[in-house]
Amino acid sequence: MPTSSRKIAVVTGASSGIGAVYADRLAKRGYDLVLIARRSERLQSLAAKIARTHGVKVALMIADLETEAGQASIEQFLSNNSAVSVLVNNAGIARLAPISDSPLQDSLTQIVLNITALTRLTHAVLPGMKSRNEGLIINVSSVLAVNSLPISSVYSGSKAFVLAFSRGLQHELADTGVKVQVVLPAATATEIWDRSGVPLAALAPESVMSTDDLVDAALSAFDKGENITWPSVADAELIERFESARLALFATSQTGKVAPRLLPA
Repeated sequence: MPTSSRKIAVVTGASSGIGAVYADRLAKRGYDLVLIARRSERLQSLAAKIARTHGVKVALMIADLETEAGQASIEQFLSNNSAVSVLVNNAGIARLAPISDSPLQDSLTQIVLNITALTRLTHAVLPGMKSRNEGLIINVSSVLAVNSLPISSVYSGSKAFVLAFSRGLQHELADTGVKVQVVLPAATATEIWDRSGVPLAALAPESVMSTDDLVDAALSAFDKGENITWPSVADAELIERFESARLALFATSQTGKVAPRLLPA
């Protein structure tokens, strides 16, 4: 593991796509890295390139976060390394198909990786961050967290968890130096599509963002103080109205009275 005086950033799902770009950008910002993924060869190649380009230390942990053993190994590392300053919970998977046409295992795999792994790693890293009163957790959700398609029931549900989980953490940590940002990408040019059941080529090219643009936008948003980031949404007022409507709806629900529209005629 890195032992220099630099702060350490841990990135899951780092061998390609969004995770690989986060690794590069955090190294550029001066962090030593711990990169986590299943694919050793690709991770080694990325690590060598980043170390050469940015002059930082890069350690690798080969782990499959779809498995109990993989989750436990990273959980143990994070629990025992209070110097970790950034955790990017990026690892995730999509299986896009109607529930009635899908094997149960596809649903369970999405839940394990998108929800359970993210939750366990966050639990593991938080005590160290809180003890230093400093740290950043970046959770990668999706625009499908707020909209379900006929083929995205489980994926949307898992990403909705990431959004709600992150909101709760933001409130919990509001009076500390630990920050939580949740990022909601729309369609992004990553390898997740190859295994999702919907090929990237099926999407309108103009609707797909590059991974470089996505990560750069998300980090720029964080620098500007955003903690819930929609990288592809241009209308900031629309986001504000959505949040205001959500909070207003919640507030008006806090009554013990049945809504008049639901009373017997």
